[in-house]
Amino acid sequence: MPLLLANVGEKNLIKKVGGSPEIKKHLENLGFVVGGNITVITTMAGNLIVNIKEARIAISREMAQKIIVTNS
Repeated sequence: MPLLLANVGEKNLIKKVGGSPEIKKHLENLGFVVGGNITVITTMAGNLIVNIKEARIAISREMAQKIIVTNS
């Protein structure tokens, strides 16, 4: 499922990162890599604040749709 649909506070595992090569590289630099754990902290107007690699990162709704996760 896209990260956008993940429940707040639930640990998830990143299965796929989509988008153009530039977007994939940008997300990878932020820590969004296949096999990584990610937790949604909160949602605000469709945008997400997530916890990944011990850091909190805000991402847009569009970016969250490109990240495919599964419950871990």
